[in-house]
Amino acid sequence: MACIMDGNGRWAQQRGLERTEGHSAGEAAITATVQAAHDMGIKWLTLFAFSTENWRRPQPEVDYLMRFNQRVIRNNAPRWRSMGMRMRYLGALDAPVPDFLREDIMQVEELTAANTGMTLTTAFNHGGRRDLVNAVRSLIGTGITAEDVNEKTLAQHMQLPDLPDVDLLIRTSGEHRLSNFLLWQMAYAEMYFSPVLWPDFRAEHLARAVASYHNRQRRYGTASTEALPEQRATTPLTLH
Repeated sequence: MACIMDGNGRWAQQRGLERTEGHSAGEAAITATVQAAHDMGIKWLTLFAFSTENWRRPQPEVDYLMRFNQRVIRNNAPRWRSMGMRMRYLGALDAPVPDFLREDIMQVEELTAANTGMTLTTAFNHGGRRDLVNAVRSLIGTGITAEDVNEKTLAQHMQLPDLPDVDLLIRTSGEHRLSNFLLWQMAYAEMYFSPVLWPDFRAEHLARAVASYHNRQRRYGTASTEALPEQRATTPLTLH
């Protein structure tokens, strides 16, 4: 499952607050969503925290978001670690990501690397197109011939090769677009667009999205009205 956490700025504007107040309020939605996903037995959750395009925002907001992401780690990582979660980051950690945030990210990845519970991936300084370009460059660097290039060989050169395809994408705030998020992994994702602004998103909203997913028929290009048994059996979205 993947989530585009959208609507923080509009949430703040509706209340006459600075945009940064919306980001701050979004932390409660993050913790609620992670906890609910864990309780539902979801094994893979990816949150879109900061895109390659977000660097174009006003510098004070960008600076705030760097500190905000550090705050989320320090406030929540110890509890998530104790719950057996593995925490990873998808995206480039080179400049202009500040040193203080890079160090915290690398530390939490190292401390939770051996955990076998839910994998919580944060897409930070992430761009789907850039990921594909980097994967192609890496693949070319192996000296592979054109005839040997296929989906499997390219997938092996993605930044996180074990990150599974997305079964369910949730985007809040009523927007209907991918925003350059997990383009390779999103090929057959079911999409759920919620009108709820991200700071107001809670466990009950997640449950509605998952229930909608379970009521859909996934045919993967086939004409059958019944999903193939192996497709039903492999879905990681299970409610307990």
